[in-house]
Amino acid sequence: MIQPPLSAEKRLLRLSYPKDKVRVVIDTDTYNEIDDQFAVIYAMQSPERMQIEALYAAPFHNELSDGPQDGMEKSYEELHKIMAVLGREGEVPIFRGSDAYLTDANAPIVSKAALDLVERALSTEDDEPLYVVAIGAITNVASAILLEPRIIEKIVVVWLGGHALHWPDTKEFNLRQDLEASRVILNSGVPLVLIPCMGVSSHLLTSLSEIRDYVQDKGTVGRYLYETYKRCHDDHFGYTRVIWDIANIGYLNNESWTESSLVPSPVLTDDFRWESDQARHLIRYVWNVRRDAIFQDMFRKL
Repeated sequence: MIQPPLSAEKRLLRLSYPKDKVRVVIDTDTYNEIDDQFAVIYAMQSPERMQIEALYAAPFHNELSDGPQDGMEKSYEELHKIMAVLGREGEVPIFRGSDAYLTDANAPIVSKAALDLVERALSTEDDEPLYVVAIGAITNVASAILLEPRIIEKIVVVWLGGHALHWPDTKEFNLRQDLEASRVILNSGVPLVLIPCMGVSSHLLTSLSEIRDYVQDKGTVGRYLYETYKRCHDDHFGYTRVIWDIANIGYLNNESWTESSLVPSPVLTDDFRWESDQARHLIRYVWNVRRDAIFQDMFRKL
């Protein structure tokens, strides 16, 4: 286990809600689903609350990729597509992430994303932490911590990962495919805001009808998001889909749109369950999201 160079007092300060505009990097498996596209655009359209400094492509493997490397490459290309749709290509640097998942907590995977995170974090002033919005497998972030543990003093990780602590298992896509990296994040002592999927972000449902009414007519961006949503399912009659990843952006945009508590960092078992150990360091655990407020804000900003 990494011995965190962070005092309990400083960790509590880092876990308090940021009152001012924050510096942000986004680590995303953008091609994996449709929610990452919404989240990246929502973040880019929130300049009053966040300054987006870099975008990192995260690995993933499902029916949309041949393996984690292919998933990362497709996510890298999708990030470029998003910035082109926004008319802001070249404005924010985009970095390739890991081509595999972490398999050894003592062996970080070196990637341009991980190296940039280390460099960017170490250049951060002590009173202005870099917020790492992680909405995919967490290997890039975990590898950066393993490469240079001092960044624990410089960053706050806001991760959409796992299910609610009361859920019978935590076999969520981001966490399930990246067990060792997930353990690094939970065990390292890095200031962590954990936003679960089932039981919390699963409230962020929307329908094609709502996307048609509030998104489709918002220029090139609106048409891109509408077509992205429309293609995600064959029959939209009575159908809703969860846009998980906007929970992280909603959290940073307004303190009142989520509810959270400080809890001991949970222990992640080999069979993907949460166990509690009251002696462990504290993290911020988001246990509720205000669905309407987050969607209303996103729709307005488009």
